[in-house]
Amino acid sequence: MKSLIHISLAIALIGLLGQPARAALPDDVTRALRAGNIPESAVSLWVGAPDGGKPLWAHRSDTPRNPASVMKLLTSLASLELLGPAWTWKTDVLTRGTLSAGVLEGDLILRGGGDPFLTWDRLGGLLRDVRSRGVREIHGDILLDRSLFALPPHDPAAFDGRAVRAYNAAPDALAVNFNAITLRISPRADGGVDAVPTLPFAGLQVENSLRAQAGDGCPSWRDLVAPEITAKGESVNVRLPGRFPTACGEKMLNLAAPDPVLMANGVIRAIWQELGGRFTGHVRSATTPADASLLTSWQSPPLADALRETDKYSNNLMARQIFLSLALLDGAAPATPEAAATRLRAWMPTRGLDPQQWVIENGSGLSRQERSTAAQLGTLLRAAWMSPRMPEFMAAQPIIGIDGTMKKRLPGTAVAGRGYVKTGTLDGVKSAAGYLLDARGRWIAFAWLINHPNADAGDAALEALLTRLYAAE
Repeated sequence: MKSLIHISLAIALIGLLGQPARAALPDDVTRALRAGNIPESAVSLWVGAPDGGKPLWAHRSDTPRNPASVMKLLTSLASLELLGPAWTWKTDVLTRGTLSAGVLEGDLILRGGGDPFLTWDRLGGLLRDVRSRGVREIHGDILLDRSLFALPPHDPAAFDGRAVRAYNAAPDALAVNFNAITLRISPRADGGVDAVPTLPFAGLQVENSLRAQAGDGCPSWRDLVAPEITAKGESVNVRLPGRFPTACGEKMLNLAAPDPVLMANGVIRAIWQELGGRFTGHVRSATTPADASLLTSWQSPPLADALRETDKYSNNLMARQIFLSLALLDGAAPATPEAAATRLRAWMPTRGLDPQQWVIENGSGLSRQERSTAAQLGTLLRAAWMSPRMPEFMAAQPIIGIDGTMKKRLPGTAVAGRGYVKTGTLDGVKSAAGYLLDARGRWIAFAWLINHPNADAGDAALEALLTRLYAAE
């Protein structure tokens, strides 16, 4: 009986795939778009079986559009296949001078390897290792060798004018804690609002003037808090002049540090002091001196682990670091965005992708220039499905109603837990792409792109699409 059922399902699916692709959008999706004042001409959709065949839906699927963070899918698959899931990044610590009785008469050098996941606690583990190797006092400077990446000047306000937002933080060969400072914002019982740093940072000053805002909803609280961040010498000042809705409960506010060196300086000084170390010099950017000697090295988590953080939570800095790492293949250095894009484009035809249909800037989707089509994203999803790296690729994507950027989408419904979907959001852009297991037990791949001023109203249409695909009608 089970065999007959399987045969019947297979015949039904073959029959469905043999039909011409439907250009019209599903009716419930169309109704949701109309409710959001989004014209169908601003939408692209591609739906098909992940292992091949004709698409089931192809609505404006060859129209180039901005994919926002769905672009991370390209970077993810390319890195898994080119670098490998076990690829790690190495941060070296070297000394210059003499070390005797716990005193380094000279400089300590941290040579960045492009680690996208060098959080403050992992940096603390590295500095603890340095202490265990006999370094107690540093009578010199701490040098930060950031030369592995050759990047153009970074203006954090250039993208959208929101320089303090963590997604605008600069990539760097020695990026500490995603180049972001985190504050825990929470209302107090007496009506006040606390703002407490969650990472050690020497020279960090928080001017908290937040006022509690009563009400039932939790609106755009980051905008209401209105954070400002400035640097003076080796100190960073965070000013919070706005309001915080008490209904939001406890929130984490991530703020882009003004400069990667300033970020590293604050964290290194604080942790070194916590470890009982002494240091009176400066933290500055410099290349590794020729006469420096290796003291120890720190390995990052493997790429497969880093991608789960990158894609599930759409971490732009991590995606850009991974993208740049493509340029490091075969020992080439320094890495540049142009070299990374060249390496990516050379790989794309091997997976059936047409480089001419992609505009690549930084591989993260935080871009006004990056472009692709729904059909090309469908080809990418099919290439990933047939890749030996499919398990790692899929495991990195948010699960519908369960985690990451999909945690609040359709929780508690029949669709929850049955799909791996990467989402993207920019002003004027809503996108999603991934895989869904439908009610008949068949995997479906899809790509969905909206480029329109009213794109923010497109969430209901995406949920309608996922529900429709699950129903397998």
